[in-house]
Amino acid sequence: MGREINNMQELIKIEVSENQEPIVNGRELHDVLGVETPYRIWFPRMCEYGFVENVDFISLEQNCTKPQGGRPETNHAIKLDMAKEIAMIQRNEQGKKVRQYFIQVEKDFNSPEKIMARALKIAEGKLNILQLENSQQKQIIGELKPKADYLDTILQNKGLVTITAIAKDYGMSGEKLNEKLHELGVQYNQSKQWFLYSKYHNQGYTHSETIDLTHKDGTKFVKMNTKWTQKGRLFLYELLKKNGIVPTIEREVI
Repeated sequence: MGREINNMQELIKIEVSENQEPIVNGRELHDVLGVETPYRIWFPRMCEYGFVENVDFISLEQNCTKPQGGRPETNHAIKLDMAKEIAMIQRNEQGKKVRQYFIQVEKDFNSPEKIMARALKIAEGKLNILQLENSQQKQIIGELKPKADYLDTILQNKGLVTITAIAKDYGMSGEKLNEKLHELGVQYNQSKQWFLYSKYHNQGYTHSETIDLTHKDGTKFVKMNTKWTQKGRLFLYELLKKNGIVPTIEREVI
């Protein structure tokens, strides 16, 4: 549902939606209020007070919590204003207590300090994305600096290989070889992606492209897909051999 707010003694967990709004888990609210009517009956009754789906709340599906299993259960992410009204509708001491708690949460959430903290966090996230995109662009631009006719050769070259394939020649994993190349000053890691240092950008060692992907939660992100050219493979061979690392086949011959 989002990120949790940790601001006071917690009566019910408050999270933050993608739109930076505080939200409440419908079933948790139902439990905290001590409602005896089953949730599947109770929540539609609450909606009769004029609450609108995708405005005041969002419907969710979750795995059945019963020991014997069953169909997915319907749940709801409820905005704080709706949660306050629902608490008031109960007309009992627990409802009053929950409503007062929500009012305090809202005051805390809208305090200048918390607003500034959220703004800084959003800005930091955008800066990280920009830095990652900048690194991706630098590598691609550096790789495209050689002659245009050589670029065409690279794009159509069937000999491009992944780091995992090269690593197999040395009897190691792609992850281990990436770490070794980092130790040798060839590349660095940023946001779980490997980038060549600038002095290797325009050597024709790699060919990279960015691909658009989607997380399970629907958010978009960009990933760098990098492969090594035959020239790059030869460079790695000479570099690794200089540092006492030779392909498995050469060790067998020795």
